[in-house]
Amino acid sequence: MIPRLVSPARLLSPAQFTRRAFSTTMTTLQRQRLVVTRTLPQASQARLEKGFEGIDIVQWREDRAIPRAELLNMAKGADGILCLLTDKIDAEVLDAAGPQLKVVSTMSVGYDHVNVPDLEARKVALGITPGVLTEATADTTVLLVLAAARRLREGVDAVIKGQWGTWSPTWLLGSQLTDKTVGIVGLGRIGVAVAKRLQAFGVRKFLYQGTRRKEETEKGITGAIVEFSEMDRLLRESDVICICCALNDKTKNMFDYDAFSKMKETVVFVNTARGGIVDQSGLIRALKENRLGSVGLDVTVPEPLPSDSELLSFPNCIVLPHIGSGTLETRTAMSEIAIENVLCGMKGERLPFPHNA
Repeated sequence: MIPRLVSPARLLSPAQFTRRAFSTTMTTLQRQRLVVTRTLPQASQARLEKGFEGIDIVQWREDRAIPRAELLNMAKGADGILCLLTDKIDAEVLDAAGPQLKVVSTMSVGYDHVNVPDLEARKVALGITPGVLTEATADTTVLLVLAAARRLREGVDAVIKGQWGTWSPTWLLGSQLTDKTVGIVGLGRIGVAVAKRLQAFGVRKFLYQGTRRKEETEKGITGAIVEFSEMDRLLRESDVICICCALNDKTKNMFDYDAFSKMKETVVFVNTARGGIVDQSGLIRALKENRLGSVGLDVTVPEPLPSDSELLSFPNCIVLPHIGSGTLETRTAMSEIAIENVLCGMKGERLPFPHNA
């Protein structure tokens, strides 16, 4: 006789999980284990706490990234892992989980923190959260473009430090976007959303760089010239450069000192993608030599950026703490997709949003 599972799904603390992980009596129907590496936004967290039939959930509930040792411990016996971009998912984690692991679901679009070949070799599915963070990240990109171009940090500092004197026609002059050329590296969902927003400010031309020309995408950006460009031209001609591409082997450290040396000395450079796309030492050198007009960053290496980082010493460099997708609406949508991905994977079903769709 197959026993009927009548108890509700349970949300276990790491300590409870450790004590119970391997003490369950073997039955024909085994309860599955889901590891969640952080507390989720309110609605999604409530869904977790309500539970899912036949699943024990172990969750890291502290308001900080899960330590590596805790991740390895919690992963033991997991059938599914719901992780963040701050969690490195590699062979060590997969070994700790064991051969029953079916799915890793990351609450992010990028998955450079996941060793995909290792997952594929073990037939572990990988889910991501595409599409839903496009608008929020595009908003943040435009926010940084405007803040950097109009010297927002310097203006705020002047008010706080008592340096705000009588009105002057030459003080804190920034630049506007009217009739400017904007370079976009990566004309995917976010890149397109950024272009459409910036077009409203009177941008004359968009140059974009990527793996191929996207003629249909070009047609959707109206009111400005849109051209596929070689990187060298984009660097030399753009008044504003926005990084909107993924981090991979080809894009890692793409923006180094040599790239910055080719840009206009008045350029506004913004990165809301991944910190690893920029060689930070090269960026700091370029800022020291006044080769850049202004910089806006939502991503850095490392994260969090140490408060004594030399990058923070430049008045024309604005750094945000990786809040590109940081709206309640977007983070809730991301967590809901991550939950659906991991539940489908644990059931052996196709993921709604696999990484290789």
